[in-house]
Amino acid sequence: MTRKEFVSALDVAKKAGVSRSAVSRTFTPGASVSDDTRRKVLAAADALGYHVNQLARGLMRNESGIVCLIVSEIATPYRSALISSLTQRLQDAGKVAMLINTDRSDGSVDLALRQAIRYRADASIILSGMPDKSITQLCLRSGQRLVLINRDDDQPGPLRINLDDAEAAQRILTAFLRAGCKRLAFANSEAGTPSLMARENGFLAAAQRAGVEVSVMRHGPTSYESGRVLAQRLMTLDAPPDAVFCVTDLVACGFMDAARQQFSLSVPQDLCIAGFDNIEQAGWGSYSLTTFEQPIARIADAAVEWLEGSPNEPSKPLRLNAELIWRGSIRAPQTQTPK
Repeated sequence: MTRKEFVSALDVAKKAGVSRSAVSRTFTPGASVSDDTRRKVLAAADALGYHVNQLARGLMRNESGIVCLIVSEIATPYRSALISSLTQRLQDAGKVAMLINTDRSDGSVDLALRQAIRYRADASIILSGMPDKSITQLCLRSGQRLVLINRDDDQPGPLRINLDDAEAAQRILTAFLRAGCKRLAFANSEAGTPSLMARENGFLAAAQRAGVEVSVMRHGPTSYESGRVLAQRLMTLDAPPDAVFCVTDLVACGFMDAARQQFSLSVPQDLCIAGFDNIEQAGWGSYSLTTFEQPIARIADAAVEWLEGSPNEPSKPLRLNAELIWRGSIRAPQTQTPK
């Protein structure tokens, strides 16, 4: 044999001097096989370079073990951390992750997903971002199980995992007011994803309840550079803000650098800033950013545990809280909340 990939279970059986079914039992978890037979089969398999074709075995049970991750903004720190956690958890569960990048808005996303469906993917996990709701419907029509993370697709069947963005917004508003801040702003991108808009709307609603006005500005992608542009625009208003809630940490880092470098502002003495995601950079000494930590491990565990369960098990929406991580970008509370 010139190519190891052509080694069959029958080849292993002949070399080990056992039956074909003995080889199958050896590589089937929980199957009955004697220690002597197992030793012979494993030695023969190692010598021949044999590996079980798990895809073919799964297809016999109408399962491929493939789970698609449909993702946008893969390069951002938060997204890459979530992908890392999800893929590790899927691997631990014996699944194979297939990544589909949805940053482009042309037909390539639909084509890639249809290709994954042809590979008989069992399920898809769709992260907040560009994917249109039609992607969700295509997955469901193909018979896939579906997990939606930080999305607002409201249809029966998928497991929906969302954060309580309104609760987070209320906590930041309270922190700003206790720090004596009077002119508040919200810095957002133009991505318009469900999670980003939920933070903006939650902050505006909390401010309205408190009788406080908020300046809202949006620009470009959800990036560091957008944060710099937003700082240039907000800090040149006739009444520039003294507190800004940035929709993500990346935006907050760009905003903070521009505020310091271009406007000579001190954080938090002149300007209080908060972000969202708790990426690694948020904890760097130059930023010391107060932010919310997304429960990445809990999200990954909940998604994979549900996919491992019975297909007939009904899904229940899961809403998680993001932990507020206090650092040095918001001033300490004053003795009295300003009126």
